[in-house]
Amino acid sequence: MSIIVFDPDSTEDVDFRDRMRHPMAGDDAGGMFLSDTEPSFIDTRALRSERLEKLRNWMAAENYGGVVLFDPYNQRYATGSRNMFGYFLRNSTRYFFVPVEGPIVLFEYPQSYHVSTCLETVDEARPSKLVWSSVSGRDDETADPFAAEISELMKAHGKGSMKIGLDRCTHLHAVALQKFGCEVSDCQGEILNVRAVKTPQEVLCLQASMAGAEAAVCAVRDAIKPGISENELFAVMYHEVIRQGGEFIETRLLSSGQRTNPWFNEAGGRRVRPGELVALDTDTIGCYGYYSDFSRTFRCGPGRATAYQRKLYRMAYDQVQHNMDILKPGMEFREVAEKAWQIPEEYVDQRYTSVMHGVGMHGETPFIAHSMDYDTYGRDGITQPGMVLSIESYIGEKGGPEGVKLEDEVLITETGIELLSRFPYEDDLLGREV
Repeated sequence: MSIIVFDPDSTEDVDFRDRMRHPMAGDDAGGMFLSDTEPSFIDTRALRSERLEKLRNWMAAENYGGVVLFDPYNQRYATGSRNMFGYFLRNSTRYFFVPVEGPIVLFEYPQSYHVSTCLETVDEARPSKLVWSSVSGRDDETADPFAAEISELMKAHGKGSMKIGLDRCTHLHAVALQKFGCEVSDCQGEILNVRAVKTPQEVLCLQASMAGAEAAVCAVRDAIKPGISENELFAVMYHEVIRQGGEFIETRLLSSGQRTNPWFNEAGGRRVRPGELVALDTDTIGCYGYYSDFSRTFRCGPGRATAYQRKLYRMAYDQVQHNMDILKPGMEFREVAEKAWQIPEEYVDQRYTSVMHGVGMHGETPFIAHSMDYDTYGRDGITQPGMVLSIESYIGEKGGPEGVKLEDEVLITETGIELLSRFPYEDDLLGREV
């Protein structure tokens, strides 16, 4: 089959039988150092090849002949490819076929093939069968052509297996694949488990992402003053995230004063008043698509924190520190939950949703629930070296005037943990001399 891509030096579509190279793809790392904010200490070829190897080892172990990846996060994990990320989070029309062995095929948005074919992980680009089909009300017409093409790839490259994993799609596509002889399995949870333990290059990406997020939080801290709005502070953070080479922020969790209680109010037009708390969560997709997730709470001056503010802050601080101190490799998730800091009764109702959760390209597995919630939200598992976790705390009593959000990110090592988030705590709110 011919591969139609757009040649920027030509006025016509041309047939490229070899993958198209990006004009800046002459360097040793695969042509991906396209700006000064993409750190050169990360070996991007190793980053891509190690992730792909982990994915394919899992596929072989579970007898998958191939997977079709619609989720942009999984696409990036498998290949390093990114294209109109936010758009494809809500439009499942761009997809990758990744066989257990053999060529990886990208089914791409028209005229944007060149964005990804510079990567050594993308062997072939074809036009997506599903572009605009939902918008045009033609999903029922496109499902069979989609499935026919994928089933032929499975027969050619699935090593004799017709078991295919789908991370997300409509039921029409799954049914069509079954009609064409595929054994369809939902593999989203399995892929998240593959991604849970990070490679050394992924850890470097997480460290680089964290540095950018910390710079953004520092800019917010410096900008806090009476009269500034939550939206203005959020804009300060977003500006600095982009300036530092980050990509986007998944949430708008920045609130002030009474809006810090309960947690999860999003940034709005409210203006900060003197003496109020300002709380935020970074939730930042940083350099190379890796997540930075830590939280801090500040106080708008002038003057000193109240006794009540210090009480909340100290409890949140103690919760984070205690839960970091108990963490080590080889712990059962339930053991972590049972040994976690005991939340005082008046703050239990508004506890954060987890004790800690995994971090990678976004908030990932594992999700370690509180002991009281474990049977509802928890799952069995063991902490392993290479996992990255964010340790959560929110302290705010029901109906209280304010609340405090704190959170730190750590890497589990062979002997304990390494702190990845280094942003300092507030001496005044901890009751220290300043």
